[in-house]
Amino acid sequence: MHPITDFIVVPSIPEPLRPLKELSYNLWWSWNFDAVALFRRIDSDLWEDAGHNPVRLLGMVSEDRLKELAEDDAFLSHLERVRWDLTAYLSRSSWYHQNNGDDHGRLIAYFSLEFAITEALPIYSGGLGALAGDHLKSASDLGVPLVAVGLLYQEGYFRQQLTLDGYQTETYPRNDFYHMPVRLAVDDAGEPILVSVDIAGEDVKLRTWRAEVGNVQLLLLDAHVPGNTHGARAITNRLYGGDNETRILQEIVLGIGGVRSLRALGYDATVYHLNEGHAAFCALERIR
Repeated sequence: MHPITDFIVVPSIPEPLRPLKELSYNLWWSWNFDAVALFRRIDSDLWEDAGHNPVRLLGMVSEDRLKELAEDDAFLSHLERVRWDLTAYLSRSSWYHQNNGDDHGRLIAYFSLEFAITEALPIYSGGLGALAGDHLKSASDLGVPLVAVGLLYQEGYFRQQLTLDGYQTETYPRNDFYHMPVRLAVDDAGEPILVSVDIAGEDVKLRTWRAEVGNVQLLLLDAHVPGNTHGARAITNRLYGGDNETRILQEIVLGIGGVRSLRALGYDATVYHLNEGHAAFCALERIR
């Protein structure tokens, strides 16, 4: 049984470089070439070692290198340009606003078992995730009022490798959420906001992580919560892993837990979009 990570080492970032943290947690950078070039400029080798994950990169780079960058006028100019671009992107008048005015309380809740946005958030396997991820990017670009709901997997989808004999093998690298571009949803006291789902008589607690996709919030449910049994925590271990029972449990967590998480975090959705039937239990929870 794997231990539950409950701490994070925060790198000491010089004041002139503080905007790097803001940039690293908004996945807008993943489809902005100038932002990617900025992170690569910190240390191109570490950028590759970090799996193109800027949050992890900032935890790996040396303090000497950070101090050097804090005194590099060319890098600071590049940083300011990218920071300004993100600020302008988030505050601009969008297509949706120009054509519809205020959203009048409208909100689309988009449910999917996978979202392919960037390899720094490995919670996808293929086409369905690419479709869902592109929907979030487009919604952000267009200003469509949308919040997304999915699962945050401890091991994601398997990675394929070939042996020397040419046989395919699968590995499941373990995700460290505290070094990924997600933040735990907490209350005013700093405590995780939890919802629960009754599964076969067991009260399974779920916490929610937020990922920023431009102007869109992606909420990701995680069953690795202290107090849950090993079996309950295993529900969000792997994408499409396990047997049919595991799949049903994941669909219960996504559908029922997702609706409850939206409500707990103050989202009042007017439209629920189910990406395939994986979140069908969402309809039952709404009926209830």
